[in-house]
Amino acid sequence: MAEVENSKDLISVLWSGADILRSKMDANEYKDYLLGIVFYKYLSDSFLIKVYDLLYDEKPGSLKEALDAYKEALEDESAEELKEQLTEECHYVMEPELTYTYFADAARNNSFNREQLQKGFNNIEQSDPIFADLFTDIDLYSNRLGTGDQKQSDTIASLIKEIDKADLLNSDAEILGNAYEYLIGQFASETGKKAGEFYTPQAVSKILTRIAISGQEEKKGLSVYDPCMGSGSLLLNAKKYAAEPGYIKYYGQELNTSTYNLARMNMFLHGIVPDNQHLRNGDTLDADWPTGEETEFDMVLMNPPYSAKWSAAAGFLLDERFSDYGVLAPKSKADYAFLLHGLYHLKNNGTMAIVLPHGVLFRGGAEGKIREKLLRSGSIYAVIGLPANLFYNTSIPTCIIVLKKHRDGRDVLFIDASKKFNKGKKQNEMTDEHIDEVLELYSKRKTVDKESFLASFDDIEKNDFNLNIPRYVDNFEKEEPVDLNALLLDIEKTDQELGQVQGEFVSLLKELTSSDAAIMSLLHDLIEKMEG
Repeated sequence: MAEVENSKDLISVLWSGADILRSKMDANEYKDYLLGIVFYKYLSDSFLIKVYDLLYDEKPGSLKEALDAYKEALEDESAEELKEQLTEECHYVMEPELTYTYFADAARNNSFNREQLQKGFNNIEQSDPIFADLFTDIDLYSNRLGTGDQKQSDTIASLIKEIDKADLLNSDAEILGNAYEYLIGQFASETGKKAGEFYTPQAVSKILTRIAISGQEEKKGLSVYDPCMGSGSLLLNAKKYAAEPGYIKYYGQELNTSTYNLARMNMFLHGIVPDNQHLRNGDTLDADWPTGEETEFDMVLMNPPYSAKWSAAAGFLLDERFSDYGVLAPKSKADYAFLLHGLYHLKNNGTMAIVLPHGVLFRGGAEGKIREKLLRSGSIYAVIGLPANLFYNTSIPTCIIVLKKHRDGRDVLFIDASKKFNKGKKQNEMTDEHIDEVLELYSKRKTVDKESFLASFDDIEKNDFNLNIPRYVDNFEKEEPVDLNALLLDIEKTDQELGQVQGEFVSLLKELTSSDAAIMSLLHDLIEKMEG
């Protein structure tokens, strides 16, 4: 319970930091400032805690105490040795006057200088390739922060003071990671359409992860890959369900640089050690990655941009990811290009789960040919229809396609989960109960009336390789038979009531009078009509 409380406290402090910026810019911009400065505090606090631990083999009573101990240690003759040890363990070294604790103190005394914070950012970025260009989205000299040097500096100082209330000293990686996740979710809600670029709703993430990790939970050194990773939330879900989370290796690629930086911060804030992070800023379809030692993974998780455009250049027919299929995904719809990229990087005994629009299940042309080839090879293991309006950037219903390589059968499990949701104000929501129901149907792998259908290869071939879920799962609810006698009695009763009301109305009309002959004539005609 204390963990939940700590997490809530942390969230409210961080969210109040957003209030300082909310009136100045939209959420898509201020998220970079807020999350970047929170991350700098995390690096600084972790560093001072580590310094104190190396000096005294215990946790400091406060960050101020740790900073004072650090200043003192730097005057000692063994200072260089301490710095070497810190570089090895933290991958960076901070000077005392570049620590967040120092900045917060300066902000409270009205002596904060944003040039120092910029220096701090640069220092971290240059200390190790894993931090390269990490803070590039934070413009400390932007006019959005206010007009003129003083106002801009004051805005940053206010933000630093507010975020300093977050107690990271007594918050473990899980609490901090969850608070960061929550913030990313809140930004996604505020930014609406743009959110699809960096956020997969938690319910969808949970289903994808639990399906892909199923049967692999005990594996030590599990590898997980997301070639469209956004802020990394989907990748990080794996640690919630793995028996050996500390050994998971994360591989991810993201096209948008700001979002890529967000994912890198998210990894650190969840306590993922640098050696287990393999993240890249690049275009997943244009050039294959990874191509080094590790190219196939136990789990592949994907929520790519739906029906995105891509070049579909003829040269891709020679690309190993696509060459087996003889055709390429159409230029206007890269859905199958993303799917085949993910499948290519899946281990023979691994599982892939990808979210796509329903069109991939039934569209013809090149997509139909790719789908048929996948079905003939037994690669498509399950198709799950999700409720509409789950995502921030689109209201269309989506589906999850589960893929495996080199399995014995060619049957496909269809699950219709389109009605498993609670209606929300902006988005529909799937609860943990709904998710458990989907997972139970998935693991049973049987036909359940109105919910799932295990289709043989013959069933699918007879349907011309069309995977549209209603062809296999009939979720039509029969209406109750109508009792005609009861209906006639209802009609008679209604007629009687109408006659009674009409009679009372005519009586009222007869009581009306007017000195205007024309009005009286009209009134007389109306009464005649109603009585007639």
